[in-house]
Amino acid sequence: MKEYLSNSEKETREIAKDVAKNLKVGDVVLLYGDLGAGKTAFVKGVAEYFDYEKESVVSPTFTLVNTYKTQKMDIYHFDLYRIESPDELYNIGIEEYLYGSGICFVEWPERAENLMPEWAQKIEITKIDDSKRKIIWRQL
Repeated sequence: MKEYLSNSEKETREIAKDVAKNLKVGDVVLLYGDLGAGKTAFVKGVAEYFDYEKESVVSPTFTLVNTYKTQKMDIYHFDLYRIESPDELYNIGIEEYLYGSGICFVEWPERAENLMPEWAQKIEITKIDDSKRKIIWRQL
């Protein structure tokens, strides 16, 4: 377990870059945190680390998943906030993403906890105030 304190969105992205140094193809990272906690900002930092335009990283709230193609690998960014049932994830072939050739980031994984791999890493982002966040990275 590693704990960080972020004082801005920019610092959250820098922390994400530090985490990204340790990620590899096949990793799944579950992102926990309230609305506005900084989950998408975290994914922006990872994408930036892999030389992807952070401005192109947006929450896939209405599309369920966005794919960011980098030189090294694909990054799959899920947002499960609006799913009605885990069946929706089967319909888009979630297993191909979770066990595929990229890195998966899943916002709101608690909406489909039973589908998430037991070995997935966890990032918990707690909003302390408007700009300050506590970020805990749990690797298994």
